[in-house]
Amino acid sequence: MTTAAPSPDVLHLRAEGVSLVVDLSGGTLPRILHWGRDLGDLDAAGLDAARLGWQGVPHGYPVDGPVEVAVLPQESAGFLGTPGLVGSRAGQDFSTAFAVRSHEVLTTDDGTQRLTVDAADDAARLGLLLELELTPQGLVRQRATLTNDSEDVYSLDALLLTLPVPAVATELLDFTGRWARERSPQRTAFTHGTRLRENRRGRTGYDAAFVLVAGTAGFANRTGEVWGLHTAWSGNHRSLAERSHYHPGLLGGGELLGSGEVRLGRGESYASPWVYGSWGLGLDALSGRFHAWMRARPQHPRTPRPVTLNTWEAVYFQHDLGRLTALADAAAAVGAERFVLDDGWFGDRRDDTRALGDWYVSADVWPQGLHPLVEHVTGLGLQFGLWVEPEMVNPDSDVARAHPDWTLRVPSRLPREARHQQVLDLAVPEAYAYILERLDALLTEYPIGYLKWDHNRDLVDAGHGGAPGVHGQTLAVYRLLDELRALHPGVEIESCSSGGARVDLEILQRTDRVWASDCIDAFERQQIQRWTNLLIPLELIGAHVGSGTAHSTGRRHDLSFRAATALFGHLGVEWDLQEADEAQLTDLAAWIALYKDLRPLLHSGTAVHADVVDPVLAVHGVVAQDRGDALYAVAMTGRSTSTSLPRLTLPGLDPDALYDVRPQAPGDVVDHAPAWWTGEGVRLPGRLLSGAGLETPLQLPERIALVRATRV
Repeated sequence: MTTAAPSPDVLHLRAEGVSLVVDLSGGTLPRILHWGRDLGDLDAAGLDAARLGWQGVPHGYPVDGPVEVAVLPQESAGFLGTPGLVGSRAGQDFSTAFAVRSHEVLTTDDGTQRLTVDAADDAARLGLLLELELTPQGLVRQRATLTNDSEDVYSLDALLLTLPVPAVATELLDFTGRWARERSPQRTAFTHGTRLRENRRGRTGYDAAFVLVAGTAGFANRTGEVWGLHTAWSGNHRSLAERSHYHPGLLGGGELLGSGEVRLGRGESYASPWVYGSWGLGLDALSGRFHAWMRARPQHPRTPRPVTLNTWEAVYFQHDLGRLTALADAAAAVGAERFVLDDGWFGDRRDDTRALGDWYVSADVWPQGLHPLVEHVTGLGLQFGLWVEPEMVNPDSDVARAHPDWTLRVPSRLPREARHQQVLDLAVPEAYAYILERLDALLTEYPIGYLKWDHNRDLVDAGHGGAPGVHGQTLAVYRLLDELRALHPGVEIESCSSGGARVDLEILQRTDRVWASDCIDAFERQQIQRWTNLLIPLELIGAHVGSGTAHSTGRRHDLSFRAATALFGHLGVEWDLQEADEAQLTDLAAWIALYKDLRPLLHSGTAVHADVVDPVLAVHGVVAQDRGDALYAVAMTGRSTSTSLPRLTLPGLDPDALYDVRPQAPGDVVDHAPAWWTGEGVRLPGRLLSGAGLETPLQLPERIALVRATRV
């Protein structure tokens, strides 16, 4: 049920400390006059006065009168920055001037305030539906649907939606990365011009902007005003930050379309991705809105996130029933709750060069099918999971030999291979039907509770029927996931893509966790997980305890560093436990027991990060929603250049409450313990703990200590 509200010319939406002021006057597309901190109660006269106050007319504008920048900017309004809509009919109808036909404000059952605007350009024969929402968590999101009302085909090249930021936002934060080093932060000045981040990988990408943040000078985890934008799309996309003479600052996002990729016939429509915006005082507040919104979704996982043993780094392609059942026994003994069989179980798949796409259980390796292993695993009380990569195919496979026309390609040539793979064109109905049938058959035959859904290459030279194919492939993947989940609603799905190359809010509408990176080196994971958590709550971030020597880097770490790192996520194990000694297995079991005890806190609380001046010290944690309990990690990532470490401050606590603060076993071993580092700990007010702080325990590099704070 939804309820309609009056629709004034200036709309003031408020939620969770955020104001969104939208100007609907004049019959043109809506303009956002303010997005940020709550402005308090404003009556109609106050809003009208505010609208007039925002309509400055600087000297030297390209047109007489104000240039009002809509959420979909148009050149016809005098805006000469990046246009919101680019397209034409063979060069005609290239410029639009949409007029609003109607608008409506609704409040949905979950408290979301939604503005819908129906507009049209009769001369260009185009219709436009804009949806703009403010969620109860203070998150802004918007999308647009463009409809062709002409007999002539309209070729759409770009559709961009924007959110404004004020001139005080002088710095930008976004991300780059590569395989095994996803989401590496980079900061630049927010200067005049356009900072454009384009992704052409056919998936979200290792090096996607991820969240494009504009903020006041020196903004940090707990300080400064920040405005962040996320383009929720798992194919090609773009995000931009733009500052010009016409506007103090815009953040924008949308799909990146190939030439001729979207051609609309009469009555056909194109729906843009959702573009999300979050404002806050500090990055933690910005993150908190994303996390709270995701946790409020009806499909968000409600059951405890099970400890997962994944077989990949334990056995790779060496599948053997005896070895795998012994591994399952060891996993159950340390407290694992899910056992995932990774790559190598199907067809002639003995390495990564062949059989991808032949989704039949290997008769050579598994003459009785997977039943003996599945029955053993489930008999131990563990859930069984399976690795699949439905969107890819090896040329050396039965399916590729039988259906060469199922490959995503241009007509005259195959794309260059990557990882011995090509991409299966899921926009081909027969290819789609084959994959759906195979996955449905596996999930029907076996009691599979979890799919690790992989996607191991970029889409290069990706064509469908002579036209660009990434848009159609992305929609087909979404449709496949939706249909499969409707057939098997109890199955959870992980989004894995060569590690963390498909992490976005749209794929997470259909999946239950993301694999943050193929690198499970705990040192690298400190940064990878921290910045993945900027958008994604911890319970959706796969974080595994690997072997003593990291397979991707060769680094060696003790178990406490590896386990304490994986604790802050959806914990799993990726390690041949038969090679571990009794002491290691005992310690691992203790860490898993701690995870089980703390996951109600870790997976529902507020993620916090202290602002620490020493770059080798990181302090982060989770504070319960009622601020009655908190767990912090104190991580040393290197050797400090200072003779003394900065004070240990614990952010997020209730300043007016008393807390018992103590080390948390088994993460209580440090090299030099301050006086308060005892089993009894110390009792202090939250204001002191988050302000003056405590003496920091001294540790060698690449060690983590845990601190627990409980309200008295």
